[in-house]
Order: sequence, then C-alpha cells, then structure tokens
Amino acid sequence: MCSVFSPSNLCRLFLVAACFVSGVASAQAPQTPGPEHAILQEMVGQWDAVVDMGGQKSKATASYKSVCGGMWISSDFDGEFGGASFQGHGLDGYDQNKKHYTSYWFDSMTSSAMTLAGNYDANNKVLTMSGESSGPDGSPQKVRTTTETNGPDNMTFKMYMVSSESKEELQFTIVYSRRK
Repeated sequence: MCSVFSPSNLCRLFLVAACFVSGVASAQAPQTPGPEHAILQEMVGQWDAVVDMGGQKSKATASYKSVCGGMWISSDFDGEFGGASFQGHGLDGYDQNKKHYTSYWFDSMTSSAMTLAGNYDANNKVLTMSGESSGPDGSPQKVRTTTETNGPDNMTFKMYMVSSESKEELQFTIVYSRRK
C-alpha cells in the first residue's frame, strides 16, 4: 500500500504546491522563465561526482531535471558522506519577485529541510547562497554554499558552516563532471 506521506509522494506534492503557489494561483498573468532561470537550466543532465569531506573521498551521481515549465530544476543526488549511504533531493529556482535564487534541499540524514537564498556572480560564474540547516545537535545552523561553473561540463559545490561569530568552516566539496 502506498502512503501519501512516502518520500516520493511528498516530493511530488511539494513540486505541485511550489508550482501552484509560485504564480499559477494568482490573478496576475503567469511569470515565464527569465535569463536567471537559463543559468540554472545549464545544470540539467546526468553528472558523476566526487565528494571530498576532510580528505575522505567518495563517488556519487546526480541528476538535474527541468520542472514546472523551466521555472525550477529538480535534483537527485546519490552517494556517500562520511562512509554512510546518502540520498538527497533539491529544488532550485529564481524568485522574480524577490530578485534572488532560492533553493530547498531534503536528504536522508535529517528530517529538516535546508532553505537557501542568494545571487549569481556572472563575472566569476559562482552562485552563492546562504540559509539555515539543522546542526549536528538538531539546533538551527547557518550555512553558505557556492556553486562554481567551470565550463559547460564541470562544476564545484562547496558547503560551509557559519558560526555565531560569522566564522566559516568548509564542511565538504563536491566536484561534478557531466556524464557523456
């Protein structure tokens, strides 16, 4: 028997709700993807990845798909973190009203969603986002991420934990190579 609350059904429900709330339900004409969305669309495809967590490296795969008419990209990540099996699911888009990128991340290591917002530096081809996640003890933890594009077939993701004194500590790096 399939539960409405299964992870795959919850992800589908979230996608439907995100598409509905993002403009379809409003009295205004629906928004259409802009140049900021095109930057995210460059990630669409299949990727091989190497995760580096404090010198311990592991392999992973990622799949990025365009959803909701190109307003969002959906990602699925499968690999290891610190020797443990890890799966993650993300939604990334550009909020045309707030004028910033938005990201939602869900994974197999926590029951809390990570939410991020940020901007793209076109000169350096880096998307920098900040937000909040769940810390190791379950309390709120500030985070910052960077995604640097190194040509059409390579990107590097870094995640930093931010202390209350605004000091950053690199947690891990993921180097992605587009699958040919």
